Amino acid sequence: MTEQIQQDQVRRAARRGVLIDGVPVSALGVVALALGSSPSPGTAQKDWWIATTVVFTLAIAWVLLRAFRRTDEYLRRIQLESMAIAFAAVLVALQVATLLDAAGIIQLHQVAQLIFLGGVGLWMTIADLRTRLNR
Repeated sequence: MTEQIQQDQVRRAARRGVLIDGVPVSALGVVALALGSSPSPGTAQKDWWIATTVVFTLAIAWVLLRAFRRTDEYLRRIQLESMAIAFAAVLVALQVATLLDAAGIIQLHQVAQLIFLGGVGLWMTIADLRTRLNR
């Protein structure tokens, strides 16, 4: 029984660590999205957007690496399988959006960011549900 309580405390600490790492990165992502959403950006705004996006991408990689190092093999497997499912969903959504763009129904550049953000949301939702339901 005490081993189960200790494992729960370790998992709770790992989630708290990801939350502490992830909140500033998420805020940086919102800033990058806001900078890139201007219909007619100037040169300085483009430079800031590119720099913010590069820093955001590196920060995401850093948070993921730290999260993987904190977890055990089982949780790593859940995370990697959740990423694989979300990656496949993003690929399918991008393919559908490309076909719709070629048909003139939508514009791909308007939905590409939403597809990627939806993929990240799907990944985190699947990982969270699998972690909670497989206890």
